[in-house]
Amino acid sequence: MPEEYPASQQYFSDPNTRLRDIEEKQRLLKDRTLLIGQNLVEERESTFREMQEMKKEILKLKEENIKMKEFIQRMSEQISEFARKEELMILQRQFDMFKPNLKLIKR
Repeated sequence: MPEEYPASQQYFSDPNTRLRDIEEKQRLLKDRTLLIGQNLVEERESTFREMQEMKKEILKLKEENIKMKEFIQRMSEQISEFARKEELMILQRQFDMFKPNLKLIKR
């Protein structure tokens, strides 16, 4: 009988050991799952904050773009009202053509 006792002890201790190993593995998997979930939540929050900042910057850039377009439009309207250099040169030549005639008329 004493020889059978260690065999039966081994038979019952082996399932207990396996059960503890399985419970330990399950606990480790649970911990890993919780860590992965926590990291996922943190990453989601971080990504959400970055997206909000990007949206704000995009809106700011759009506003600046609109202001620049309006400024360029005003400048182009004002420039079209100014006399061009070529036009002034033509007027100067015409004025110079009549200038000598004015001297002859005054005498």
